[in-house]
Amino acid sequence: MARVTALHAKVRRQRLDTAHKAALTLVRAYDVIVHEDLRIANMTRSASGTIDNPGRYVAAKSGLNRSILDAGWGVFLRVLAHKAESAGRKLIAVNPANTSRTCSRCGHCAKENRPSQAEFACRACGHTAHADVNAAKNILRAGLALRDAAEAA
Repeated sequence: MARVTALHAKVRRQRLDTAHKAALTLVRAYDVIVHEDLRIANMTRSASGTIDNPGRYVAAKSGLNRSILDAGWGVFLRVLAHKAESAGRKLIAVNPANTSRTCSRCGHCAKENRPSQAEFACRACGHTAHADVNAAKNILRAGLALRDAAEAA
């Protein structure tokens, strides 16, 4: 049992070290950092259902939850917020709704724009891109708009 505890502590320290290094790299490189305002607790809720009548794909949802928590998104975002504040950098959280369904070129938003996990193809203008790159452009644009609105107020 002590060995397992020691191994978990080592993994925790490694995850924290990686978060610090990645956050420091971002803070040194950028004055404004924009990220999705992820609700990690909501994302890792258990699959719907009861003990007597469990929901569908409970095992798959359990594995997804474990992967999300293991990635340490919450730890990374906390470390990033602290380092950005210490360095006087701007950290902006953007509502993630429809960022992966909206075309970064024309602004058309539709479920059909995302035919697969990795592919984005706008049904209105024909723009194609990697889905994550397209979403990142939308997130950056939304973050800069929030920054500009806050500065104007």
